[in-house]
Amino acid sequence: MKAAREFAVLALIVCASGHALGQATPGIAPLKTPAAQPWEYNLVVDGYIIPDGTSYVDPVFTADHHWLHLEARYNYENLHTGSLWAGYNFSWDKKVQFSLTPMIGGVFGQSNGIAPGCEASLTYKKIEASISNEYVFDTDSKSGNFYYAWPQLTYSPVEWLHVGAVAQHTKAYQTPFNIQRGFLVGASHKHWAFTTYVFNPGARGTTVVLEAGASF
Repeated sequence: MKAAREFAVLALIVCASGHALGQATPGIAPLKTPAAQPWEYNLVVDGYIIPDGTSYVDPVFTADHHWLHLEARYNYENLHTGSLWAGYNFSWDKKVQFSLTPMIGGVFGQSNGIAPGCEASLTYKKIEASISNEYVFDTDSKSGNFYYAWPQLTYSPVEWLHVGAVAQHTKAYQTPFNIQRGFLVGASHKHWAFTTYVFNPGARGTTVVLEAGASF
């Protein structure tokens, strides 16, 4: 509970200052002008390789139209659980770029509930700080309430390469660590992106996440 409270405080600070899931999906780009592209779509699929556990795939699909943000997830809040989201996009494209998307979602499946959430990012030159987080109010049992967060910090030495640090607090699977910490290495080309995340490196319960994303 202490760790969850610390993550909740972090999320509130990040959201209040305009930092940003992505999820997620990592690296939310500033919104384009309405005339340039009325709709933007993004599909990210994460493959979790869980030692001594059940490996699984976590797809996330998003659609953005001006200020409107729509999102669908599976195996994100919990295994065999889907969620549908709607949110409002805020962005500021200056020397320091930030985007902020407060959202509300419905969770259904193995876990059921209502979830307020926030995705935010702050980018300055080659550095980006981002976070995706939510709090699920379980409608079946109050004991099922939980907090999820994925903060990360990335650096891009060149346009196509990004490296950085990442953390996760999740309910979908359990390891000896309440908060999992690790590193990431990724590459992108045009509308495609591939990233490898390693959580708890060198420890029992090391988890590897292979991510592929496409925007269109």
